[in-house]
Amino acid sequence: MLYQIFETQRSLMEPFADFAQAASKLYGQTNSPIAQNPMAQRVSAGYDLLYRLGKDYEKPQFGIKSVMVDDTEVAIHERIEMDKPFCELRRFKRFTDDAATLTKLKEQPVVLIVAPLSGHYATLLRDTVRTMLKDHKVYITDWKNARLVPLSEGEFHLDDYVNYVQEFIRDLQSKYGNCHIMSVCQPTVPVLAAVSLMASRGEKTPITMTMMGGPIDATKSPTAVNNLAMNKSHSWFENNVIYRVPDSFPGAGRRVYPGFLQHTGFVAMNPDRHLKSHYDYFKDLIKGDNSSIDSHRDFYDEYNAVLDMDADYYLETINTVFQEFKLVRGTWEIKNPQGKLELVRPQDIRTTALLTVEGELDDISGSGQTEAAHKLCSGIVRQEHHHLEAKGAGHYGIFSGRRWREVVYPHVKSFILEHNKGQGKSTAKPKAKVAVKKAAPIAKKAAQAKSAAKPAAQKATAVKK
Repeated sequence: MLYQIFETQRSLMEPFADFAQAASKLYGQTNSPIAQNPMAQRVSAGYDLLYRLGKDYEKPQFGIKSVMVDDTEVAIHERIEMDKPFCELRRFKRFTDDAATLTKLKEQPVVLIVAPLSGHYATLLRDTVRTMLKDHKVYITDWKNARLVPLSEGEFHLDDYVNYVQEFIRDLQSKYGNCHIMSVCQPTVPVLAAVSLMASRGEKTPITMTMMGGPIDATKSPTAVNNLAMNKSHSWFENNVIYRVPDSFPGAGRRVYPGFLQHTGFVAMNPDRHLKSHYDYFKDLIKGDNSSIDSHRDFYDEYNAVLDMDADYYLETINTVFQEFKLVRGTWEIKNPQGKLELVRPQDIRTTALLTVEGELDDISGSGQTEAAHKLCSGIVRQEHHHLEAKGAGHYGIFSGRRWREVVYPHVKSFILEHNKGQGKSTAKPKAKVAVKKAAPIAKKAAQAKSAAKPAAQKATAVKK
């Protein structure tokens, strides 16, 4: 019922939002007689702000048309490689007429980025994708809005998420021989499960796993987000946040966790920050600070665009990750496409190198939650464990913005390239970065050649935080 009320309210507000947009343009046009009024700029700014607060935010586009590879501009063609009921595997194909650059592009590693299914669209990782495209062949999971998926497509469970990831990995392996996988926030858990199941079956696993800011072990340094999931019962979530999609959408009747409720929760976490941001936007409109105006619009076009999550998937994630901690307790069983239950055993992973990344100031995934993956993946040799803590970075800073580009990405790039050369075998020590620590020492090849019995002190030591 709440979902229907919200949609009715949104429909009623739509004409007023359109009016506010038109009025803002009218008062803001320099050649309009109305704009000559001394208060016109303020009135225009006020109407613009009302429009931004009242408008409906649709799914953004990645909009990546080109990237610079060295000094050459490379065109990007975005296309769907695989279309599943609840997800599209999206590829960013690179094109260039420069022969040397084309040869370089063909030799670069293949990376599957698994985007979060936790409220926002995959475009939240636009900066991640744009940066990665300079040095990698990039694919990304683009999760669909559950309210647009007809009931005829069936249900979507956390098990289905894991099975999707495995299917995407196998698809890339069939095309390229193997790939690297990167997960950001929520998908760190299902990605680790997917790779674990493949390893347990004796399948080929990705060359590397890069896990960034995810709740592998939510018992460590729990945040406000973790505490909500831990302190409320399964029935509370089912009774208070789960609603059926209204008849006006293709997914009518599907049980979902609506995007508008998620957005309310996002804003409630930092209301003062959002109020200040909107007030600053109003002042920037009056001053005509176009750079700040564009930055505000770009951010909130992304932040305010939210999707519905299938209820089964959402409730199972809450239960598995934040209430019963099934991954770290070794009790998580996943149903494969054939209907057979398989136990998730991260210790079976042996041929995949692991890099975990955490932000020092992350208020969504607390300190140590992602790093916990190293203890679970005990079958990976010590020198293939790596950890990075980005000083001064919050949750979004580890995959977007200056710290992502200047601190995190260089280490991720080095880690992937190092292992890609040897198809899973380390060939060079990654460059040391600030705010980096290694989960274990990296063995030098020369030292191994001289004597396998040399003490660990003679091996390359971990870079301290």
